[in-house]
Amino acid sequence: MDTSKKIIIAVSIIFILVVAIISGRMILNNFIQKKINEVKPTEVIAEEVKKLEFYQKIETFGTALANQSFSIRIKKTELISSLEFDKNLMIQKNQLIAQLKTEKITAPFSGRLGVREITPGILGGEDSIIATLDDIETIKLDIKVPESYLNILKKDLKIKASSEAFSEVFAGTLETVSARVDPITRSILVQVKIKNANYKIIPGMLVSIEIIYNEKQSLGVPEESIIQQGNRTVVYKVIDDKSVALTEVKTGIRNFGKVEIVSGLNPGDKIVIEGVSKVRNKAKVKIINPKN
Repeated sequence: MDTSKKIIIAVSIIFILVVAIISGRMILNNFIQKKINEVKPTEVIAEEVKKLEFYQKIETFGTALANQSFSIRIKKTELISSLEFDKNLMIQKNQLIAQLKTEKITAPFSGRLGVREITPGILGGEDSIIATLDDIETIKLDIKVPESYLNILKKDLKIKASSEAFSEVFAGTLETVSARVDPITRSILVQVKIKNANYKIIPGMLVSIEIIYNEKQSLGVPEESIIQQGNRTVVYKVIDDKSVALTEVKTGIRNFGKVEIVSGLNPGDKIVIEGVSKVRNKAKVKIINPKN
C-alpha cells in the first residue's frame, strides 16, 4: 500500500473519530439536559425589588443634659411647707414648690422636681435642702464629631438616640455646630436635642447618638440575597416564576439588613431571598410562601 493511500485512510479514521466524539457529546448533553428538565424544581422564597429608605450615619455618644435646670438651697428652719422633693414629681410652670417664712418659691418652668444630696461636712449642710427642677421633655447633648465630617454637619439633620436602659429609639435634631475645631482632638462640638416625651432619659445618662445624613430612596434587596463571586456581586433573578438567572448588580449603602442596588435590577424584578445556596444559573424553581 503506497503512502498516499495510508494518509487517506488515516485522515478518514480521524474524521470518523471526530464526528463520533461530537455526536457523542451532543447526545450526552441532550441526555443531561433532559435529566435536568426532569429534576423537581427547587423550592425558594422570592421577593420583588422595591424602593427602600437608605441613609448614612455618624455614630457617637454623649451625656444627657436637661433642656433647662434650676436649683435652690432651702434652709429647713425657713421652710413652712413644700412639695415632696423625693417623689420626682412632674410640676407645671409657676406651681408652688415651697412656702418659706419670708417668700414663696415657684417653678420657673415645667419639669421634674427632685432633691440633691449635700456633701457631709459642708457648712450648714445638715440644715439645708437643695431642690432641683429639670426640664426633661427635651434632652440636649453636647457631642464631639471628627472634623472630617464638617462638610456634612448642618442644622436640622435627623438624630437617632438610644440607651442601654431602654429598647426604644428616641428621635431628635441637630441644633448647633460650633464655629471652631478643637486643635488638640481634631473634633468639632455639636449640640443635639432629642424628644423625651415619656421622661425616660434623665440627666447624666450615657446616650448613643446617630447623626443621619445622605437620606434617599433607592432600590434595595435583603442582604441574604447577595452573592459575592470574586470581584462580582450577583443575585438570582426569577424569570417568569419558573427559573432563575444569575444577574450581576452594583451595590451601595447597607442599612438594617438591606442593601442598596445602584444598577442591575429594576423595580418589580423578583429575586431569590431564601434558598440561594440551593440553586444554579438557569435552574428551575418553585416559588413558595415564607413560613410565618
